[in-house]
Amino acid sequence: MVIDKPAGIAVHADARTTKKDITIADLILDYDAKLAKVGEPMTIEYKGEEIKIKRPGIVHRLDRETSGVLIVAKNQKTFLFLKEQFQDHTIKKVYHAFVYGHVSDPKASLATGKRGLINASIGRSPIDIRMWTAGRGAREPLREAITEYIVLNRFSDNSTPGLNQDNKFSYVEVYPKTGRTHQIRVHMRYINHPVVSDPLYRGNKELALGMKRLALHSRSITFRLPGGMSKTVESPLPNDFKKVIKTYLK
Repeated sequence: MVIDKPAGIAVHADARTTKKDITIADLILDYDAKLAKVGEPMTIEYKGEEIKIKRPGIVHRLDRETSGVLIVAKNQKTFLFLKEQFQDHTIKKVYHAFVYGHVSDPKASLATGKRGLINASIGRSPIDIRMWTAGRGAREPLREAITEYIVLNRFSDNSTPGLNQDNKFSYVEVYPKTGRTHQIRVHMRYINHPVVSDPLYRGNKELALGMKRLALHSRSITFRLPGGMSKTVESPLPNDFKKVIKTYLK
């Protein structure tokens, strides 16, 4: 099944969630308790103890503040089938995001056409354990990370004088070719265009465009069914995205 995840809810528990937090994993088990036997739990170390976190049928994840498409397997055979596609990077994901600054049109190339290419390995940040970083300063082990993007629109917000980066913004469509933690957020910061209102990676830039959460939406996902047919599922833009588009792009 495919879930249209709202912003503000974690996919599964982690070291930062509390017992009061409802997660997507909790909702999945409320929907069908038998899915507890599907998938693979994640083991984390917290305060010197190893804790197993339930991830019923969850093949991949979205950050708490990211909205959009999320795949859930309903049996173990499907889980392993989808897991292999994620590991082989054959699943196609499309994200929409608002970022700070006017992103330049990428130069066309034989490899990516008119898409921009960010090819920068990602490792842990030396400054903050919650963060990742690309390029110089990233801690070993580094993991290959590739992101492509196009610029859908550029615009300005003249209603908030004094905002960092001259009140300029871009609306981008992003295609992560690998699936690293925080990949899009880290890569957009790497090219000096962090995602609007990103709590970790926006640096000294202010919340903007009325977006009180990370301005990142998982727009669609394309995967292969067991019979070989390709399936694409798309998530409508959430209301906060629609509001920005209506205010600044029309």
